Amino acid sequence: MSGRVTKAVIPAAGMGTRFLPATKATPKEMLPVVDKPAIQYVVEEAVRAGLDDILMVTGRNKSPLVDHFDRHYELEDKLEGDEGKRDLLDRVREPTELATIHYVRQKDPRGLGHAVLCAAQHVGEEPFAVLLGDDLIDERDPLLAQMIDVRQRHGGCVIALMQVPRDQIALYGCAAVEPIDETDVLRVTGMVEKPKPEDAPSDYAMIGRYVLSPAIFDVLRDTPPGRGGEVQLTDAIQALTDRPGDGGPVHGVVFRGRRYDTGDKLDYLRSIVQLAADRADLGPAFREWLTEYAKTRLPEGDPIEPLQP
Repeated sequence: MSGRVTKAVIPAAGMGTRFLPATKATPKEMLPVVDKPAIQYVVEEAVRAGLDDILMVTGRNKSPLVDHFDRHYELEDKLEGDEGKRDLLDRVREPTELATIHYVRQKDPRGLGHAVLCAAQHVGEEPFAVLLGDDLIDERDPLLAQMIDVRQRHGGCVIALMQVPRDQIALYGCAAVEPIDETDVLRVTGMVEKPKPEDAPSDYAMIGRYVLSPAIFDVLRDTPPGRGGEVQLTDAIQALTDRPGDGGPVHGVVFRGRRYDTGDKLDYLRSIVQLAADRADLGPAFREWLTEYAKTRLPEGDPIEPLQP
């Protein structure tokens, strides 16, 4: 369909209150996940999908994020002079060479929909992807590339969906869907932001990946504040569900791969453990230690299954 997707927007203006006091002076996007900040995983995902023109929507106190993707000549010179630290030098330079990254500031904290609207001038009249930094998608699962393919074939907007237990649907935006003749692709007929389980139209939760029509910007300009007094991106996409050829239709790609949620403390810790355990360089020793440690935390005599390599 019309328009090739070449740009990605990454909202990164949140205050990170769930991680205070760690995020008092450090952006939550810069919290380390093993040995890289969370935001770097997101940028790498966009680049793997062919999107190397990236706009980050930032806010106050986000300069460490900007600095991470910029050159650090003094550090590089120091590492370059030490033959034993060439690997570290490559890793320091890697984020600076991933993509062309632009920045715009969201001056007022008015929600995700408003943050996306801040990208309008940069995006122009092109379809674009939005990647939220709380969701990390495993590099072995090409979710974003699949979503872009669906957009190319169907036009409109595409959102990522994941089936969750009914009692957890209130943590997510929820999609009302109907099947089409494609495996793991659904037509989205409506959306509700964080519904009660008994009011949820399905068990399909929206996760933090979107491929959007530029028509979303006009809708966002006219979208009043919703839940929490913020401009909700869900409300704007909802308005496009019945507008084929004018920003719609809206399709959902059902994700069944590996996702790491860094949105709260417990999920953040789980994500670090999962990613570290799966690393070729760290995994074997870490899994061995983790298995032994878990044994010490169980009541005597309780069985424990070792982590699979």
